[in-house]
Amino acid sequence: MAASQSSPRPIVVVTGGGQHVWAMINAIADRVGPVSVVLETPESKKQLLIGRARRQGWISAIGQLGTMVLSRLGKRFLVSHAARLIAEEKLETEPRRDQEIIHVASANGPECLEAIQKLQPGVVLLNGCRLLSKDMLARMPCPVLNYHAGITPKYRGMNGGYWALTSGDRQNFGTTVHLVDAGVDTGAVLKQVRGQPKPGDTISSYALRQTAFSLDICVEAVSDVLAGKLTTFDPGLPSRQWYHPTIWFYVWTGIRTGIW
Repeated sequence: MAASQSSPRPIVVVTGGGQHVWAMINAIADRVGPVSVVLETPESKKQLLIGRARRQGWISAIGQLGTMVLSRLGKRFLVSHAARLIAEEKLETEPRRDQEIIHVASANGPECLEAIQKLQPGVVLLNGCRLLSKDMLARMPCPVLNYHAGITPKYRGMNGGYWALTSGDRQNFGTTVHLVDAGVDTGAVLKQVRGQPKPGDTISSYALRQTAFSLDICVEAVSDVLAGKLTTFDPGLPSRQWYHPTIWFYVWTGIRTGIW
């Protein structure tokens, strides 16, 4: 796809950051136009734990937190694998010097809304940030899209690629770009793509792997919205919301199946 000379209205990405996110932002900037980034401060582990405990109980919440911590440690031990993945896929995983970054405390905070309303974008893309509140969505001046690392509606929520693999559903190791509504990854689907993990990939690197084969659909979705085209389709799949695996499920499944 050829890069446009200028976007009719700005492109905004709201995110909590991460290598896979910057790879996507840089690809959109190269192939569509300049991107303004609203970077929120991620929730603390304490906030996450309390929120999960309220919804699912303390046992599940502590088990999920254990896997999250293990995954973060895994990234440190598997740096060489991630570096090879990035090099092989030619991903640019750091912000550029001229990148506009607006720091906010929360994607649902007044400073985030103020920044977006000031920019008056033609499209807002969410990637790895908090779920937007109904009030925030109602105030958006343009369509809001979400990049989801899973095939919706079958793998809504967290770790969509991992759950597809552990469910014996490798053909649905993929990603989705969808419109954002008040639900959790329940918005109408715009684009989907499927790929496969490679040897050495784990829950610590699936996000990078999925991003590598998803750049095209993100570029296409953003371009379509800027061009005034919003074409959705029904994937015809059952709907289920998933969460982080508990540490005991993750370890036992890894030992039993080799899926980490």
